[in-house]
Amino acid sequence: MANRKTIRHLDGLAAALLAVSLVACGLIDNWSGVSDAKELQQTGLPARATILEIWDTGMTINNDPVIGLRIEVTPDGRPPYIATITKALISRLDVPQFQPERVIPVRVDPTDPQRVAIDFYADK
Repeated sequence: MANRKTIRHLDGLAAALLAVSLVACGLIDNWSGVSDAKELQQTGLPARATILEIWDTGMTINNDPVIGLRIEVTPDGRPPYIATITKALISRLDVPQFQPERVIPVRVDPTDPQRVAIDFYADK
């Protein structure tokens, strides 16, 4: 009998740990800007942007920095404009690609052009 109670207890503990892990992943995605980037990957319009300024947000996830960027977005057929990406998780190996004057692919929210995310999946 004690063995069954132990197994039920462990099952409950495993379920609780899984729930906590899922919540933590969602929070990390939100804090790092990943959730915005995922959403705009599906709904955003492709554009190019020139990096004007970058800064360190002070956050890292698995040793990868979360940066902020001020960019000049150049949408197809429309004049360029300035926007800010407040949080973007990038690989520490990609830091040299995210420097002022570099051009990067982005996705722009069609209903709010100030909402922009790096398009990590665009053909480079």
